[in-house]
Order: sequence, then C-alpha cells, then structure tokens
Amino acid sequence: MDSKNSKKQLFIGILIGILLMIVVTLITVLIVIRHYNKEDVGAGTVVEVEDSLLDDETVLKIEQIQDYLNKHSILDTDEDTLRKGLFRGILEGTGDKYCEYYTPEEIQDLMGDYGGSFFGIGASIAMEHDEPVIQKIYKESPAEKAGLMAGDIIHTVDGVDISGMTLDEVVSMIRGEKGTPVVIGVWRDSADELKLTAIRDEIHVEVVTYEMKDNGIGYIHIEEWYDTTPGQFSAAYKDLQTQGMEKGLIVDLRSNTGGLLSSVLDVLRQLLPTGPMLYVEDNQGTRETYTNDTESDGIDIPVVILTNGYTASASEIFTGAMKDYDKAISIGTKTYGKGVVQSFYYLADGSAIKFTTEQYFTPDGTAIDGAGIEPDIELTFDADAYYDEENPVDNQLEKAIEYLEEGRLMESDTAA
Repeated sequence: MDSKNSKKQLFIGILIGILLMIVVTLITVLIVIRHYNKEDVGAGTVVEVEDSLLDDETVLKIEQIQDYLNKHSILDTDEDTLRKGLFRGILEGTGDKYCEYYTPEEIQDLMGDYGGSFFGIGASIAMEHDEPVIQKIYKESPAEKAGLMAGDIIHTVDGVDISGMTLDEVVSMIRGEKGTPVVIGVWRDSADELKLTAIRDEIHVEVVTYEMKDNGIGYIHIEEWYDTTPGQFSAAYKDLQTQGMEKGLIVDLRSNTGGLLSSVLDVLRQLLPTGPMLYVEDNQGTRETYTNDTESDGIDIPVVILTNGYTASASEIFTGAMKDYDKAISIGTKTYGKGVVQSFYYLADGSAIKFTTEQYFTPDGTAIDGAGIEPDIELTFDADAYYDEENPVDNQLEKAIEYLEEGRLMESDTAA
C-alpha cells in the first residue's frame, strides 16, 4: 500500500513539475516578446528573426572561443568587453563603415553632444591616419588650462595606450564626472610623450561664431550641426543684418563633418525659398521629400560657402541645397562625399546601434555619396600663410571677400 502511494506521489510530482516547466516557458516567451516590443519602439517590428545568426554551431564556437581565452590568454578577458566585441562584430560584418554599437553610457554622452553640452575637457578630436588628433581647443576650457594644443596627437589616457581604439572609445575615456582629473599623454614636437592633466567640467559648445567684415560682408562659422545650431545661427544672422550686412554672407563649413539632419534643415529653412530641400531614399527605394514650407523667396544677398575635404554629411546637404537654388557659390576644395544618412535604434538595455538607412539627394536630384561637391572656385588652403606669426592670412576667406566685393564669379575661377 505504501509502495502504491509512493508511486502515485512520484507521478503527481512529475506531472506538477512538467506543468511548472510549461508555465515558466510561457512566461519566458511573454517576457521576450515584451522585451522586443520595448526595444523596438519607433524602429519597426522585431519579434522573430529568420535565419538567426545564433544557431547551435555558432553558439558552440562562441563558447569554445571563450573557453580558450579563459584558459590560455595572458590578457584579462572581461565578459562585458567580450560581449561588446560580439555586438560590434555583427555590425562590422555589414561592411557599413558608418555603423556603431554604443553602450548606454556612450549613447548618453553622444546625445549630450548633440544637445550642445557635455562633461569633458573642451577639445575637438578627429582621427588622422588612425591617430586621434586634437583639432581645436575651446576657449577657457579645461584643455586650454592644462596646456593642450591643436595638433597634439593623443597617445595615452590615464596611462592607457589608446592605439587601435576607435574615436568614440577614446572620447569616452576622456570624458567623465565633473571635477575629476584625466591625464592626457600627447606627442607634440618631440618624440617624448607630454603628459598633461585636465580637470573635467561641463562644456557648453558655441557651435556658431560670427563677425562683420568690411564693406557690409557678414561671416558665420558653423562648427557642428547640433540641436542648438539653428537658434545660434538665427541670432547671428539677425545681428549681422542689424549691423548692416548688405553686400553678402560667408558661411564657413570647413572641417564641419556633419551632425543632425533636423539641424541643417532648420537652418536651410531660414535661407531657401519654398520648395524641396532634400530627398532621401531607403533600402526599399521609397523616397521621402523634406520641404521648406515657409512662405519665402529665400536670402536676397549673395552667399559664399567655404568648403574643404572634411566638409561632410549635413554640411554637404547645406552646400548642395544652397547651390541648387542658386543662392550660393562655394570656394575651397571638394567636399568629403558622404551622401548617406544613419539612424539610431535603441536596444532594451539602453544601448543603441547606428547604421546607414538612407541615401540622400540634393534638390536637383544629385547623389553626392563618394563623389563630393566640387567648388565653384577651387582654391587650396595656404597653411603657411595662415600660421604666419607676423601676418596670418586665410587665403580662402580672403578670396570669398574678394568675390563678394566684386559681385561676380570670374570665368577663370570656375573649377574644371
């Protein structure tokens, strides 16, 4: 009798266990679906992935690689870092040179940039020949106080060699909490590393600077296309008008590598007549038009845009649209040729990915990706004249002033 009861209890126990497993499985599926729905807000529907990369063979390989690293690598194999490498590796496999994976902290810093402020040292950095080089030092910034200079090549951050790191990784190491120190090791004129300590602070970026030149010519330099750019541009433009800007306007976009699409379109609305400003086309061939709906004939004075090989993306959108409407000519050298748009997609844990989703065309339907925009007056920047200590001269800017004073484009100046 006891044996029968034991068997019965065992059977009931197994049945309850099976039922519990089914319930747990159903709950898990619901969590995954909710997870994907939360992850995919504003990014399309992602619930089920066909031909998943994570088949049994791939998972086995990943586990074998991790096991070998744990047993034999002389380096620390931090699991979080390895996971980031997996995510970045998937994106790298697309061949999209503009794609990126961002941790929650990195995407927060990046969006802070676009908002016009961040916690850091106040230096603009770009990659040159796979090395991070300081392009600009903001006035009265921690970088300026520490003695950092434009042209410095960054070698270490807090003693860590940054060779092989991406620009985003280097910037992430330099940024940090307000009031904390960061030691930047740079190469300058000598082979010896120069170590300088900066105290991080909140940096408010003035991305638009301006001044009145002689003879009623205004000058506006746009450094980045941030959320704050349209408002700063509008204030600068109105002030120049008040000061008597009647002869023309120079817009300096040299080394402006881009930024927010919404930012450049908001500035174009202040200068273009009513009509299309930009066309974008997605991977299905669907075309969307961004139109200036303001009732305007556009700017009524001549405009010169200064460009170089680092004038890219949103800056090329601006240049292409202004030229297509015959509202501007450009002086300098050919632009970079980035005629594609990237979009951000947030993941459930607050991280994000960025990849190319659209190609853009100027109002006349011109695709500039890989081609760039040729200047109307081709003129190479004279660095020796610009850095002359006794009589510094910006030859491209001087040419723009000369053009506006004469009021016409000389046939001999037209780029071939």
